[in-house]
Amino acid sequence: MEFNWLILAPAAFFAGMVDAVVGGGGLIQIPVLLSQFPQSPIPSLFGTNKVSSIAGTGSALWRFARTVQIPWAVVLPATFAALIGAWLGAAVVAWLPREAMRPLVLVMMLAVAIYTFRRKDLGHASTRELVPADRWRGVALGLAIGFYDGFFGPGTGSFLIFAFVRLFGMDFLRASASAKVINAATNVSAIAFFASHGPLLWGVGLVMAACNLIGAQVGTVVALKRGAGFVRQAFLAVVAILIVKMLWDMVHP
Repeated sequence: MEFNWLILAPAAFFAGMVDAVVGGGGLIQIPVLLSQFPQSPIPSLFGTNKVSSIAGTGSALWRFARTVQIPWAVVLPATFAALIGAWLGAAVVAWLPREAMRPLVLVMMLAVAIYTFRRKDLGHASTRELVPADRWRGVALGLAIGFYDGFFGPGTGSFLIFAFVRLFGMDFLRASASAKVINAATNVSAIAFFASHGPLLWGVGLVMAACNLIGAQVGTVVALKRGAGFVRQAFLAVVAILIVKMLWDMVHP
């Protein structure tokens, strides 16, 4: 099996850096894995991507949690609900074509981008204190996002961050940190799912995980140093890239 570490290692590093700030590292790692291992089954490559990603997500969460106050009373119920939602979403794939989701997700992404761009003050600072009812809103959010992640997937991190900002009044930095908890949990679930559907490239995944982890540490330091305004700009950039990618995939299926 021939592959090029001069491509895989930098891709994993950059993906970890992007993932740590606003998510979307899969946009970088998955195409690279597909190009380097064209003969490998898709579940094996998707699982290998998750092995790499979880190292960066976990390390970013650890660093964020030391500095940013994560609202665990809301985030933990949302996380457990997301695991259930992801399982339900994966189960529904057997009955519904995932491609049917693409136009709807594209419209949602455009709405998120336009809303965030127009609201210049959105997510620059926390706008309210959390209340007990937010736990149930967190459960509803976790179920919805988890279902989407299990059923379709692209943009999950971006939708999570936007929801934490819009629904719970968080700033972008706190929302990014909170999203890492759910991302880490769903990554574990995804690894278990993909590992049960074919052998993963563990050697490749673990080396990429080390590069992803280093990139995540760099990204987290930059995010903490630059603050919510920088995370907002990075968020808009990643959402714009997602929109372009989805349009490309629809025109060139």
